[in-house]
Amino acid sequence: MLIGIDANEANVGKRVGSNVFAFEVLTQLYRRRGSHQFLIYLAAAPLPDLPRPKNNWQYRILRPGWFWTQWRLPLDLLVHRPRPKVFLTLGHYAPRFSPVPTMICIMDLAFLKFPDSFLKKDLYKLTAWTRYSVKQASHIFAISQATKNDIINSYGVSPSKISVAYPGVDRLKSAGKSPVKGKYILYVGTLQPRKNIDVLIEACKDGPCRLVIAGKIGWKYQPKAVPHVKYLGFVPQDRLAALIKGSQGLVLPSLYEGFGIPVVQAMSLGVPVLVSRNSSLVEIVADSGLFIEPPFDASAILAGLAKLLSLTPSQKQALTAKAKLRAQQFSWANTAKVILSTIQEKLRK
Repeated sequence: MLIGIDANEANVGKRVGSNVFAFEVLTQLYRRRGSHQFLIYLAAAPLPDLPRPKNNWQYRILRPGWFWTQWRLPLDLLVHRPRPKVFLTLGHYAPRFSPVPTMICIMDLAFLKFPDSFLKKDLYKLTAWTRYSVKQASHIFAISQATKNDIINSYGVSPSKISVAYPGVDRLKSAGKSPVKGKYILYVGTLQPRKNIDVLIEACKDGPCRLVIAGKIGWKYQPKAVPHVKYLGFVPQDRLAALIKGSQGLVLPSLYEGFGIPVVQAMSLGVPVLVSRNSSLVEIVADSGLFIEPPFDASAILAGLAKLLSLTPSQKQALTAKAKLRAQQFSWANTAKVILSTIQEKLRK
């Protein structure tokens, strides 16, 4: 079976969130053995770290990149041979029209929950294209049960049309020392309003240790220059493990998350996590971490941090042991397995 994949989400540098999801799924599909053929569609040449072409793995570069999803890709699917039996988009956007069944991957519906947190042009694009793609797709992959529930409630989609394909966690190696000296609490992720970073900074103002923020600046957010906060910018995967491992704990006080990969990375390294009691975070962390409620209250975050930092050695050991076991349940190999087995199942019907 020939499977077409829109892999543009993976073909970027400094990957975060949906880019990481797309890259890891692509990598795992490449490693899997089987009789399937893969045709990877891109708007630009593949970056060097994308899988190399081989007998059952080829790239198709479609230029120009303008209106790529609207007409360039659909036109190619219509006229080019051999034609894929199914087309998988590793993101929200399905091609505008397609002669073959299309499946999409949805990370979250933050743009519906917090529209004021998005730039107007991005909000319009996400709202219109996701609504269209959900309607047109033959099947949808959500990255958590929480996201699946949001899709059902927001678009009236049948639960049978959605499969949960949990992201995995990189097996980070904590080689070397942390680039930050002394005790610190760590936040990892893109800097944007729904991450609730300003309230976190306020909570840490009188805290017992510094707040270290690792992540690239997103939209509608301007970092605050305050003495108790250290900004590192984007930290690549090969340096992230030491940074997480050297922290007192990882905190994610988001107002909404589709999954939260940095949280599971910290759990896998035996580092305590403190997260908001909302969206997918309750589902992902379960009983292996500490929770903030409500996250928009600085005093609630401060109370959570105080609890985390006051854990006795035995309490910390018990919590992180559970966290490591929980993190082992999330693997990129399983993400790819769910996606591929679902494609096979749906095409047999």
